[in-house]
Amino acid sequence: MTRTKAVGLSTAFLVSGFAVGYSLIGAIGTLLWRDEMPGLTEAAAVQSAVLLPVFALATWIFGIRLARLGPTELRWRGRPGDSLRGLAIGAVPAAIVMLAAVPLAGAGWSRDGGSFVAWLGTLPGLILVLFPAALLEEVIFRGVPLVLLAAAFGRPAALVVTATLFGLLHALNPDVTPLAIGNVALAGVFLGVAFYLPGGLWTATGAHLGWNLTHAVLAAPVSGLPFTMPWLDYRPGGPAWLSGGSFGPEGGILATVVLAVTVALAARYIEPNQESFA
Repeated sequence: MTRTKAVGLSTAFLVSGFAVGYSLIGAIGTLLWRDEMPGLTEAAAVQSAVLLPVFALATWIFGIRLARLGPTELRWRGRPGDSLRGLAIGAVPAAIVMLAAVPLAGAGWSRDGGSFVAWLGTLPGLILVLFPAALLEEVIFRGVPLVLLAAAFGRPAALVVTATLFGLLHALNPDVTPLAIGNVALAGVFLGVAFYLPGGLWTATGAHLGWNLTHAVLAAPVSGLPFTMPWLDYRPGGPAWLSGGSFGPEGGILATVVLAVTVALAARYIEPNQESFA
């Protein structure tokens, strides 16, 4: 895999996927919503429903047909428990960030008048929204571009490049800050490391879901996107640079520290470098 070919195919994969995908989303949005703004759940569902097949097609064209990647190189092969293992890998550090903010930043929770049963009832819907979104972002950023760039430049460089793009994708999210973008990029490194753990794409998708779902079920914003939950209200405490503020826990220094430690620990278990395909 030459460097020119890796960069060219990765760029074509991303540009064509986003161009086609968001053109379709715009057309669908015009038909569905006209002058009305969609809710967060509805917009996320449409985005995943459109972009997943678009990037699946882009994976087939640029990854399988042109780059001659197979399931092994794309790390699609896994076992049933890989996603659950990944879920724990993502959920544990996410919970640590939020718990650390209680004594260090004055974060906490209060009852909002809803019931625990109502809170439980929201979980299936959250998973239905967050799982496709997590899978989509893993296919985009821990799919063809990461595999091709790792073959041409090595894993460390590929992880940095794809994680940076992942962070920049969130630059327009509500209440975003430079620190928040940096932390999302660091989360991209973490998910890239998870991609190279046993289970590949499914471990990374589970870790992505575990991180986002933990914050959402505990009523915290996820990358600036608010999730209102019955029974619980979350206050982030402050200062925002420490706790993340209204962007959510991943916007603060506490997330930086926890993610960095998690990356260092998880990197000890990555599978050997085998990116030697032509």
